[in-house]
Amino acid sequence: MDSLSVPQSGSPRNKQLEVHSGSTEFEKSTAHSTLALIDDEAQNDDPWNLPELQDTGVPWSALDTKGKVLRVLEAVGKIVLLVAFLYMFICSLDILSSAFQLVGGKAAGDIFQDNAVLANPLAGLVIGVLVTLLVQSSSTSSSIVVSMVSSGLLTVQLAVPIIMGTNIGTSVTNTLVAMTQAGDRSVFRRAFAGATVHDFFNWLSVLVLLPLEVATGYLYEVTKLIITSFNIQSGEAPDLLNVITDPLTDAIIMLDKDVISMIATGDPAARNMSLIKRWCKTFTNTTLTNVTVPGPDNCTSPSFCWTQDNVTTTLKNVSRPVNIEKCTHLFVNINLSDMAAGLILLALSLLVLCTCLILIVKLLNSMLKGQVATVIKKILNTDFPFPFGWVTGYLAILVGAGMTFVVQSSSVFTSAITPLVGIGVISIQRAYPLSLGSNIGTTTTAILAAMASPPDTLENSLQIALVHFLFNISGIILWYPIPFTRIPIRLAKALGNITASYRWFAVVYIVCCFFILPLFVFSLSLAGWKVLVGVGVPLLVLLIIIIVVNVLQKKKPGCLPAPLRTWDFLPLWAHSLEPWDKVVGMCTAKCCCCCKCCQTVEAQPDTDSLGKNRKHSAVYDNHAMSDDDKEMDLNEIKMTHL
Repeated sequence: MDSLSVPQSGSPRNKQLEVHSGSTEFEKSTAHSTLALIDDEAQNDDPWNLPELQDTGVPWSALDTKGKVLRVLEAVGKIVLLVAFLYMFICSLDILSSAFQLVGGKAAGDIFQDNAVLANPLAGLVIGVLVTLLVQSSSTSSSIVVSMVSSGLLTVQLAVPIIMGTNIGTSVTNTLVAMTQAGDRSVFRRAFAGATVHDFFNWLSVLVLLPLEVATGYLYEVTKLIITSFNIQSGEAPDLLNVITDPLTDAIIMLDKDVISMIATGDPAARNMSLIKRWCKTFTNTTLTNVTVPGPDNCTSPSFCWTQDNVTTTLKNVSRPVNIEKCTHLFVNINLSDMAAGLILLALSLLVLCTCLILIVKLLNSMLKGQVATVIKKILNTDFPFPFGWVTGYLAILVGAGMTFVVQSSSVFTSAITPLVGIGVISIQRAYPLSLGSNIGTTTTAILAAMASPPDTLENSLQIALVHFLFNISGIILWYPIPFTRIPIRLAKALGNITASYRWFAVVYIVCCFFILPLFVFSLSLAGWKVLVGVGVPLLVLLIIIIVVNVLQKKKPGCLPAPLRTWDFLPLWAHSLEPWDKVVGMCTAKCCCCCKCCQTVEAQPDTDSLGKNRKHSAVYDNHAMSDDDKEMDLNEIKMTHL
């Protein structure tokens, strides 16, 4: 068939031969757009395959001595810049956490105060999500929970769903980081999927383990057994990466952890206290002072007690803090409210974070080329030879746990690997176990920190930390060992494909999953169990039915009635994002109609691999074609798809 020389005839028969022959003369024919579509689809590999990063530079062997020296100096300079930008990125995340605490720290403490609401496990879960979003740190929200448990304001059973919620809330950071790579469609597909695989793991783990915990108390009972079985003594929490980052972050802002604990325990004195630390060196001065007490029974002893005019006075040791030396951070002498200081830091930290992330991605793109990229990708993505291939994933989990233990933040580690997934250095299959290991690493740090608690609060503090650890271990057992159960990878890829075609959907996902859905569930929880069950159960059943029908439509459509084999019986807006995409496009076009670049984008058709309808329209743009020719080309396209 390829040997045929097909003339440029306008007849349908000749056009059919042209489509299947693949001759070079076809490129000059009137139906050129049809061939482009067919060739694109034939050459379009799996979009999840890692791209080859081409080395466009001069080979090392072709360089003279001066060129080799300059090449080495350039590589060293890039490595130094990469480390510097990574350091600034980690520090900006730390300052971002402090900024959120200044803006919403007291509100977060207020949320934890109502035990009647926390008695509802779903409400506790949602509160954990919202508070972690509010302070942008699972460590801070967990410390608030630990403080409340240690002080007796919250039982361990009520704290378990909140700890689950903090696990979900901390995964939003790397999802937001992925949004900075929305400029390139294929990069954004991989980056957003690599970030949301962490989200899906946390959500699916909660969907299984929260009902199990409510029914059996699994996490509470197992951790209680561990605590009572081992004689664990108090220790000290390690300072690893904090030793490096604290000099810079402490020079910008320092927060008073005592005030945070007072807010968590409901101390009314904390209402008028600032979270900004003013005095870094203090000592406690204890003096014997006359104190008025309600009656003689409250005196320290009969010899130090006297009553005059119905007023009982006694001598007591009163401790008062004495300030010695002020702190040296930027906000120590600035008379700003916590809200104002938090907003300033929030804007600056976001600016530095996004700038560092963009520069890190550009540096990685310039460094990871040719042989370097090949070596790194082989090290990170190659499995052990048979029959030990299964060991690779568990080794990646250990690496993720170790790296997170070093940086002492799962947000930092997962946010750092998200750009690497985007540019194609790490596959999503490898990013998944690294993220699971990151979950374990951050709980290990929490366990060591809990061991630094005083002896009287050590048991409860350590049990909460072990609950967090056991929750993540149980999630890994559910969603990793058997390849079939690695559902988060499939869900993340599906979401990545959607956001690659409709990038605005990424914003919708973040807002719905981390704000609207938690607030909706929390509102139903406040209304009581009857309202929660009456509204939530029908919605949950409807969601399950939709998921089952979707799976059957793809796997076994013959099992479904004819109308349910497709969703075409519904309005287009109810089963397709295309109408919504037009609405978003119209809104954005109106917002920037005066911008010349926006007009250029509107003039050029989108050429993503999933937008086939836009490519089809190119056939009808040729006015030299007759109606019969157009119909024939449409039939050819359908035959090609078949």
